[in-house]
Amino acid sequence: MGDLISSLLFQPPPATYLHPTRHFWLESTSGGRIPAFFIERPNAQVTILFSHGNAEDLGMIYDWFNDLARVLRVNIMAYDYTGYGKSMPANISPCEDFCYADIETAYSYLTDVRRIQPEQIVLYGRSLGSGPSCYLASKTAREGRSVAGVILQSPLLSAFRVAFNFRFTMIGDRFPNIDYAPHIKCPVFIVHGTQDEVVPFWHGQDLFMALNQNWRAKPFWVEGAGHNNIEALLRSSGAFVDELSQFLDLHISARLGNISSPQIVPDCVPTALHVMSGVRDEV
Repeated sequence: MGDLISSLLFQPPPATYLHPTRHFWLESTSGGRIPAFFIERPNAQVTILFSHGNAEDLGMIYDWFNDLARVLRVNIMAYDYTGYGKSMPANISPCEDFCYADIETAYSYLTDVRRIQPEQIVLYGRSLGSGPSCYLASKTAREGRSVAGVILQSPLLSAFRVAFNFRFTMIGDRFPNIDYAPHIKCPVFIVHGTQDEVVPFWHGQDLFMALNQNWRAKPFWVEGAGHNNIEALLRSSGAFVDELSQFLDLHISARLGNISSPQIVPDCVPTALHVMSGVRDEV
């Protein structure tokens, strides 16, 4: 069953063109080379590390994130998984371990090369990308220096659970986010469409409940949205970007110039509101 799940889980599209000036190369600990981009915004205090879905690559998402970085006033880094896009060697197949190695490589680039602090980094995983994001969030927490926050859009509990409602994680399952979730120690914001036809809505709900209560940011359940149309459905209202911005403002202390360990949700919201109120009073 594992091979069948992998064939459904990983569906890399034909490599999409991305101008060479818009991406650079990373030597992944998986042993291959993966492309990545880094969109830098003036005076940004927060950097988002994005992990894309199973049928995307960098060329398909660059323009959207270039606009999003501007609107949210953040830096955004994204990378391709080994076996996706222009990654090399070209004949290799993607797998769970490669995804974990690739996000660790991207994270090391941010912390070691860009000298960005973990407390300034927010992991953002969409669909399949929720897997490496949950993995890295739990890993940094266990190592004693967690990232600042996590955004999960249309996340899965685990690969097997997309097809079967298992109570426990089965041997050979992929991306067991439900097992990583209790170990995450930073605010987590979950976005999920109530009519998701690929990863059922209850995955987002159950993953929310699997988090430690102190790290549950208010989720955004998008009424009537499916798996791939959340951004398009909410584009005219601007609600999607507004919710992302609110999460950053309320839960990520670096957003307000305070680079410190993540605060639990009951504490960070009133702290942020107090600081923002003080800023408004000064103006």
